[in-house]
Amino acid sequence: QVQLVESGGGLVQAGGSLRLSCKVSGIIQSSNVMGWYRQAPGKQRELVASIFSGGSTNYAESVKGRFTISRDNPKNMVYLQMNSLKPEDTAVYYCNYSPVPSRGRDDWGQGTQVTVSS
Repeated sequence: QVQLVESGGGLVQAGGSLRLSCKVSGIIQSSNVMGWYRQAPGKQRELVASIFSGGSTNYAESVKGRFTISRDNPKNMVYLQMNSLKPEDTAVYYCNYSPVPSRGRDDWGQGTQVTVSS
């Protein structure tokens, strides 16, 4: 199994910035995709951003131009830089790992709370 530990969440005012970090350990397949998801109270978990081992990225329309996902493979780290934060970004953010092809397998971290005040 792969272990994921998120950090960097907290309370920030609208317009501010935060950087989330995800430390990855375990048996990692060379071809994989890492993702950041978020879940607000009463809502389903949604994909925020993803990055493949080859470097290609995808973003939710709501965060394009504001968030940047990156990875540092030698350090086994994945990051989410969050700029121009809005109150609607408030949620628990989760780090996700999935091999490619996934074969139905993926792993999740415990989550980190991000709260944006107006």
